Amino acid sequence: MLELLQVSNLDSTIRLATPLLLACLAGLYSERSGVFDIGLEGKILIAAFAGAAVGVTMGNAWIALGAAILTSVAFALIHGVACITFRGNQIVSGVAINFLALGLAAVIGNAMFQMGGRSPQLPNEARLQGGDRALFSWMEDLGPVGEAVHNLFFDQSIFVYLAFAAVPFTWWVLFRTRFGMRLRAVGENPAAVDTAGISVTGLRYRAVICAGILCGLSGATLSMALNSGYINNMSAGRGFIALAALIFAKWRPVQAMMACLLFAFLEASESRLQGKEVLGFEIPVQLVQALPYILVVVLLAGFIGQARAPKAGGVPYVKER
Repeated sequence: MLELLQVSNLDSTIRLATPLLLACLAGLYSERSGVFDIGLEGKILIAAFAGAAVGVTMGNAWIALGAAILTSVAFALIHGVACITFRGNQIVSGVAINFLALGLAAVIGNAMFQMGGRSPQLPNEARLQGGDRALFSWMEDLGPVGEAVHNLFFDQSIFVYLAFAAVPFTWWVLFRTRFGMRLRAVGENPAAVDTAGISVTGLRYRAVICAGILCGLSGATLSMALNSGYINNMSAGRGFIALAALIFAKWRPVQAMMACLLFAFLEASESRLQGKEVLGFEIPVQLVQALPYILVVVLLAGFIGQARAPKAGGVPYVKER
């Protein structure tokens, strides 16, 4: 157990939790407004591809990050138009977004780079992988504790700080601002919001755009921080795990952060659990790799108590005349 609590493992947990947390908060905004978003996976994937593709061609990390966010927002708006404006089935639309993103990333990537859908390695100026070691390097002189604190808190990518800062910010927006109160109200009783003279459509579109921005950051984390380029299907189910974490957290931001850290801890512990023996039996490699997904199934099977989704979630709003 002590091996799992080593600094390197905790550092990996924080890094791996970042894209999950950003995607989970994206789903939180969207679903609190009453728009279910199964398409988180697709938006993460297309954002990862856009960030890598623009990073390789332009050689600028900030332009690549902007491209990742804008691409994700564009896909979020496609989902919004289908579900909010045309009142389509939100689950079907989300699944379509996933397939569209997967197909477009493979086809465009192969056309651009002829590498089977992959991208070349990003140049150094197009990466956002670590913090400023020189600024806090003095902490390493304080011994093992100082070095551990430095590695955990001051040597992370910008995405880590954005993701964990987004948790209290999201809590404040949802529970302490007028926009947040209206957003939660439109997910529970859109007719009452409409009666008060507030645009249900406008609020839901703003929530969908917030989800697109956060998914863009999540995808950019994968291709520009955790990796140095795009790999086919590199999202690896993170969008669905983020949805499970959202349900586990009962649509609350702080609990969502804890759930994402739990999933990331299991993923980060894979290499250390492989080959270990429990009660005389060696833990199979496949079981260790499947642990995060097994936890998803267990949680969704109802072992988390009652998790009530927003009442108007998944239901298109038709304005009464």
